[in-house]
Amino acid sequence: MFLSSVGFSIVIMSIWPYLQKIDQTADASFLGWVIASYSLGQMVASPLFGLWSNYRPRKEPLIVSIFISVAANCLYAYVHVPASHNKYYMLAARGLVGFGAGNVAVIRSYIAGATSLQERTSSMANTSACQALGFILGPVFQTCFALIGEKGVTWDVIKLQINMYTAPVLLGAFLGILNIILILTILREHRVDDTGRQCKNINFEEASTDEVQVPQGNIDQVAVVATNVLFFVILFIFALFETIVTPLTMDMYAWTREQAVLYDGIILAALGVEAVIIFMGIKLLSKKTGERALLLGGLIIIWVGFFVLLPWGNQFPKIQWEDLHNNSIPNTTFGEIIITLWKSPREDHSEEPTGCPVEQAWCLYTPMIHLAQFLISAVLIGIGYPSCNVMSYTLYSKILGPNPQGVYMGWLTASGSAARILGPVFISQVYTAWGPRWAFSLVCGMVVLTITLLGVVYRRLIAFSVRHGRIQE
Repeated sequence: MFLSSVGFSIVIMSIWPYLQKIDQTADASFLGWVIASYSLGQMVASPLFGLWSNYRPRKEPLIVSIFISVAANCLYAYVHVPASHNKYYMLAARGLVGFGAGNVAVIRSYIAGATSLQERTSSMANTSACQALGFILGPVFQTCFALIGEKGVTWDVIKLQINMYTAPVLLGAFLGILNIILILTILREHRVDDTGRQCKNINFEEASTDEVQVPQGNIDQVAVVATNVLFFVILFIFALFETIVTPLTMDMYAWTREQAVLYDGIILAALGVEAVIIFMGIKLLSKKTGERALLLGGLIIIWVGFFVLLPWGNQFPKIQWEDLHNNSIPNTTFGEIIITLWKSPREDHSEEPTGCPVEQAWCLYTPMIHLAQFLISAVLIGIGYPSCNVMSYTLYSKILGPNPQGVYMGWLTASGSAARILGPVFISQVYTAWGPRWAFSLVCGMVVLTITLLGVVYRRLIAFSVRHGRIQE
C-alpha cells in the first residue's frame, strides 16, 4: 500500500508541468487521460491479481506486479527522449505503473483473511495509515526534488535526465526493488475466521492441527454492490480533487509550474499528515460509533468541503494574456494593457506566462477562489476522505466474511480505479469548459446522492457472521 501510494503521489503534482515541457500539443484535457491511465491499468489488473492470489501463494502476484511498476517508472524517466508523440509515451508509462498497482487487491485480501472482526477495523486503519504515509512522503519527495530544477543533470551515455520530474520516479523504482526483497524475506501466509481461529488456506502449505473449516453462507450481494458504488464515489471525488489542485492554483493564484509543484506538494503532504491523524482517531471512534456512522459523517464533511470551494464575490483571477491573437482580446482599455506589459518581466523574455488562460472563457466572469477558501476546503476534504475510505473497505471485508476475498477485493479495487479514471477526465473537461463553479456544484450534487444511497442500504451493511447470527453486533 505504501509503495502504491508513493508511486501515484510522487509525480501527481509534476505531471502537468512535465507534460507541458515534453510535448507542447498536450492540453488540460489530455492531462486527465494521463492521470486516468494509472487507474485504468489498476482496474484491469486488480481482478486478475485477486484471482491469482485466491489459488496461489500471494508472493507471486505481488512480486510480478511490483516488477511491472519498476519497469514502468524507468520508462517514465525516458519519455522526453522520442522526437515526437511524447505525451503518449507518458500515457503508456503511467498506465503500466497503474497495472502494477493492481496488487492492492491482494494486500487487502490478505489483511481481511488474517484478522478477526475485532481486529479488522484497526488493521485496515493501520494499512490506510501506511497508504497515507505514502501520500505524505510522495509530495515531500517531489518538493525536495523540485530544488533540482527543470534542467538538472544529464547522463549522456544512457540519455538519462535527472531533474525535478524524473528523480521521483527513479526513487519509486528503487523502492519497488526494495519491496520485492522484503516480500521474499518477510511475508508469510496466514488466515483466520471472523472469531480469530486459524482456517485452512490454499495459500498456506503447512497444515495446523487446530484448523477449522470456513463457515458457509450466502453473501449479501446488495450490500456488496452498494459498497462498491460508495467506494467508487469516494475515490471519484478525491481523484478529481487531486487532479484539479495544480491547474486550479496555477489559474487562480498565477503560480508558475515550479511554484505549483512546490506549493501543492506541501499542501498534499499536509493533508497526508492530517489523514494519518484521522486514521489513528478512527481506530478509537469506530469502537463507540461503528463504521457506518463514521462513513456517513465523512460524506457530510466532504460535502461541506466542496461547498466551501464554490467561487463567490467580485474579485477575479489574473488573466493570462500571452499568445493571444488580436481578434481574441476582450474589451480592455489601453491603460490596462500598458500596466500589464509594464508589470511583466522585461529582461527575462523566456519566463512562462501565468494566470488564468483567456481561452477558458469562464476566467473573465467567474470570481476567484481565495487561498484561505481553498485551504479550508482542503482541510475539510482531508478529514472526510480518509474516514470514508477506510470505513468503506472495512465494511466491505466484513460483509464478505471469512471466505477467500481476492476476487471481490479485486472488484472493489477496480471500482476505485474506475473512479480514478473518470474523476480526472470529468473534472478536466468540466473545469476547462465551464469553470470551478459548475464543476464543484456538480460534485456537491453527487455527494448528496451518495448520502441518500447510504441511508437506503444502511441496515444491510453488517458483517457476514452477524448477518448469519454467529456473532452479535
